[in-house]
Amino acid sequence: MDIKNVTHVDNVKLRDDGQAVVILDQSLLPGRTEYAELEKPQEMYDAIGKLRVRGAPAIGICAAYCMYVLAARRGKCDNFLQELHKDGDFLKSSRPTAVNLKWAVDRILKVADSIADESWDKILETLRKEAVTIQEEDMAMCFKISEYGLSVIKEGDGILTHCNAGPLATSRYGTALGPILLAKERGINVKVFADETRPLLQGARLTAYELDKAGVDVTLICDNMASSVMSRGWIQACFVGCDRVAANGDTANKIGTSGVAILAKHYGIPFYVLGPTSTIDLECRTGADIPIELREAEEIKKMFFREPSSPESVKCYNPAFDVTDHSLITGIITENGIAYPPFEESLKRMSNVQDATFL
Repeated sequence: MDIKNVTHVDNVKLRDDGQAVVILDQSLLPGRTEYAELEKPQEMYDAIGKLRVRGAPAIGICAAYCMYVLAARRGKCDNFLQELHKDGDFLKSSRPTAVNLKWAVDRILKVADSIADESWDKILETLRKEAVTIQEEDMAMCFKISEYGLSVIKEGDGILTHCNAGPLATSRYGTALGPILLAKERGINVKVFADETRPLLQGARLTAYELDKAGVDVTLICDNMASSVMSRGWIQACFVGCDRVAANGDTANKIGTSGVAILAKHYGIPFYVLGPTSTIDLECRTGADIPIELREAEEIKKMFFREPSSPESVKCYNPAFDVTDHSLITGIITENGIAYPPFEESLKRMSNVQDATFL
């Protein structure tokens, strides 16, 4: 039996002295493995905004640690809470689509508000503990998501994935890649087709890198090759992550995901979205209410090219995400189980229970 334990890296952690957040700079992978230390608000904002740390859960974990570091470095002062809320608003503005960013910052702020009258040592101890808890919860959630995801695949299946939703985007196992990595550990072999995921190539640089290191059979394809591999019967399921799930099941994920879902529907292939319940935003009624981040034209025309790929005068439209309509989604796999349509009902139950299994 081909069993191989998956090696996980510390992509986000608190420096030992508690005065900086240490991140693995994902913008340099796979060519270079370098860590960066974040101490100031602008450094933290840039790390998230420039995708040095990315993946909705990882962004949330990073933001929680950032809030603790900013509190620790500022020290106790009369306007401590006011300044910490300003820092939180600043961090939340770095990437508007990923709900985990707002969720984690607001969770730290809620704790800070509730203990404002405690001693300074008690405040710091409690904030640090909350940030660590957020990361520990993510580890446990990813394992549960992986277990539920593993229940819908079998030996020899071909799985297509888009963008990157592995350990680099979370803290362990990942979401969309979690079932695949867990399958490898348990001797269940699947074949993965990874979209390169233009324009930032998260699939080529990160997904292919993680799966190859884990010994998974992975084939890299251009985004526009998905239909070709589906038509040949090579794909039995699609697994993708998510940055925000609306109350009706509409899901925002990396640009190009909705196209994969449309193709999967055409070829009769199950399409699964995987993510923690913290990514479900019940206050967001439909995908039309999800803010979509627009990014710089240079990512399309210049990044990863020795020379610009088009004339300087040509305009670019570069949304970071698109929204997959709920009607295209087979199931949404969370740490509480798999939500099936109608999502308005199953997601609400999923978000309000600790162990929902299959809804």
